Amino acid sequence: MASSKRQTTMAKLNRERKVLEKRERKQEKKAARLAAAEAGLYDPETGEDIIPPRGEVDDETGEAETAESEHSTDPT
Repeated sequence: MASSKRQTTMAKLNRERKVLEKRERKQEKKAARLAAAEAGLYDPETGEDIIPPRGEVDDETGEAETAESEHSTDPT
């Protein structure tokens, strides 16, 4: 006896589609994290974003200069 094929319900199709969309979002997040880590904006050990300090970036050293260091008021 051959059993008849059952049609896939819309609910099952919707569940499968949601799973695929979730996997795609997860892959996008992973790719973004890897790109940020390569650019030096993400620390994979702590899992936190590295926020560069505000201010101008010195072209020679690549370090940020803050407004406080430029206009320091030394009382001496």
